[in-house]
Amino acid sequence: MSDVEVLSARDVPLGGPRAMTVRRTLPQRARTLIGAWCFVDHYGPDDVAVSGGMDVAPHPHIGLQTVSWLFSGEIEHRDSMGSHAMVRPGELNLMTGGHGISHTEVSTPSTTILHGVQLWVALPGRHRDTGRDFRHHVPAPVRVGGADIRVFLGSLAGDTSPVPTFTPLLGAEILLDPGATTTLETDAGFEHGLLVDQGAVRMAGTSLHAADLGYLGTGHDTLTLTNETNSRARLVLLGGAPFEERIVMWWNFIGRSQEDIARARSDWMSGTRFGEVKGYDGDPLPAPELPSVPLKPRGRVR
Repeated sequence: MSDVEVLSARDVPLGGPRAMTVRRTLPQRARTLIGAWCFVDHYGPDDVAVSGGMDVAPHPHIGLQTVSWLFSGEIEHRDSMGSHAMVRPGELNLMTGGHGISHTEVSTPSTTILHGVQLWVALPGRHRDTGRDFRHHVPAPVRVGGADIRVFLGSLAGDTSPVPTFTPLLGAEILLDPGATTTLETDAGFEHGLLVDQGAVRMAGTSLHAADLGYLGTGHDTLTLTNETNSRARLVLLGGAPFEERIVMWWNFIGRSQEDIARARSDWMSGTRFGEVKGYDGDPLPAPELPSVPLKPRGRVR
């Protein structure tokens, strides 16, 4: 029996009236977390002339970090810290919204094909009310066997990202040559998730296809990947120490209780706590109504 659990994506409209569709593999009923990674959206390649591109109005976050990583296109980021930055292929943009932040994401007029991932990291309890922060990093590629690797968080293949994290994490893009096999040294204390962007890949002996997320639990100090196609495969490897806290996820918020979520929603709708995003032509997104059933904390699947 394989040690790899295969998680399939579902299509989800990204918020607002000008929504684009993304493929979401985390969270889902079978699994909420991989390390502290709690959200994986995968989109494109989209022809923005057809799809309309990305236009996400000001919206709030608490208790998490957003990680933006593009394969093609360009996205303009603005937030209530006053940050104004471009998200470009191969460049990490990481935003921390602990106690509260708001931001916008809009694909630029020069973008023709939009393609990438949007990821969230849950902040541990002792840091979930931390202040706002924004980091940018451009990792250089590292060649290992038949793979080019860009490490945007944590350490892999002899490279370490300078961007600090609140829990031990790994995030890396891997380009695997046609037919190539590479074995990477990994932290045996980490869980790992491998998102396949393009190609068909064997992860620890299990076949994964485009949009699949393969999950491998702790206890493995190496990870073997094989490209089963005659073209380059593109993968995103996520990892982290098991996140032992239970979390409540709703809309754009991560808390520990329904009260946390209700308070954040009220603060957003009243215009407090999250600050203002300047430079966006449009109104903020209104928060949806809270569900009629209680929100339940969810955590690591053991």
